[in-house]
Amino acid sequence: MNSGAGSATGSGSGPGRRRFIGGLVGTATAGALSATSACASPDRAQRERPEPARQDAASSAAHRPRRERQLFLGTYTSQDGGGSGIGLATYDDVTGRITGTGTLTGVPDPSYLALHPSGRTLYTVNEREKGGVTAVALSPAGKHEVLGTRDTGGGAPCHLSVHPGGRWLLSANYLSGSVAVHPIGTSGALGERTDLVTHSSPPPGPGQEGPHAHQISTAPDGRHILAVDLGNDTVYTYRLDEKAGTLRRVSHAVLRPGAGPRHLTFHPSGRFAYLAAELDNTVVVCAYDPGTGRLTPGKPQSTGTGEGTSYPAQILVTREGRFAFLANRGHNSITRYAIERGGARLRLLDTVPVGGDFPRQLAFSPSQRLLFAANQKSSSVSVFEVDARNGGLRLTGKPFRSPIAVCALPL
Repeated sequence: MNSGAGSATGSGSGPGRRRFIGGLVGTATAGALSATSACASPDRAQRERPEPARQDAASSAAHRPRRERQLFLGTYTSQDGGGSGIGLATYDDVTGRITGTGTLTGVPDPSYLALHPSGRTLYTVNEREKGGVTAVALSPAGKHEVLGTRDTGGGAPCHLSVHPGGRWLLSANYLSGSVAVHPIGTSGALGERTDLVTHSSPPPGPGQEGPHAHQISTAPDGRHILAVDLGNDTVYTYRLDEKAGTLRRVSHAVLRPGAGPRHLTFHPSGRFAYLAAELDNTVVVCAYDPGTGRLTPGKPQSTGTGEGTSYPAQILVTREGRFAFLANRGHNSITRYAIERGGARLRLLDTVPVGGDFPRQLAFSPSQRLLFAANQKSSSVSVFEVDARNGGLRLTGKPFRSPIAVCALPL
């Protein structure tokens, strides 16, 4: 990873593990402004009242966002040209400019990152043949500490998420088509795995040799866990026993054969979700029942990228639920959709060049002023300014160089 202000680089090598075209991965994953006040008599307060222009300036300063924020970058350490750990950087929340600050080494193949609800612990997969998940204690001073790694019980974990209660870590093993649960201790460290579920039915889709779990996350209702399996063309719904840390399957939704579902994102209403289908180059609007956890897929929709497969990777939805953005790896673009009918409809607006090659993952900054795209093949991170009025995207500048960038996590 490098920039004009600092750099940290690393490299490694390892064989590829994904079969689909162009999908290269490794096998072996300040401060807020404060205001003070003093007691004063009404007359004195009247005499010392600032001029209107000064009042405007003070008000503007009070609402000015904290500009320099932390950014963590996922990569592959076992591939030629990859990184040597988790990339560390900062970004300007107004301009989007990224500045590299170093690398957290000792974490193998950290291809996907997630933050604990407390903000004090970072979790990453170790996307290797014998998969693992690693916990990292975050320090405001930048002296982050690796707390340890636990076995996921499967191969090549590629996604993880923290249950909203903060007590359980969920992970998806791509190669073995299984999902795992680990307990989270008070320090943020992980305990021994409490469950491992393999997606054994329905059978794999056409051209697939087995299940490939690609995502696991909690529905907005907080009661159900959804796991997306690319190999089985299926989304599984589980209930998590929050005392035992075990999963119980309650439902599943099967997409059309060969769809290759990859990533699911909910509308803020919690009644609809949007599914990126990697292999048939579509997006599917799904109805969701919070009571039962049942997902009902609708008809496949265009990604706006033309004929052929562009391997859509991930879809983001704005917090007010008006726009959605889809990363298209083969097309090297981001598709914009308007969300209509309370979440029930996606209307394609256009596609925007991503400014890099093979955008694998998208992420909003907390303010959602900025959208980050991690471009795997060009080893770069593009940053866009998001127009809240119309969902327009404007590239903020030259993409930031980062070795095999496959995940960006802005805090």
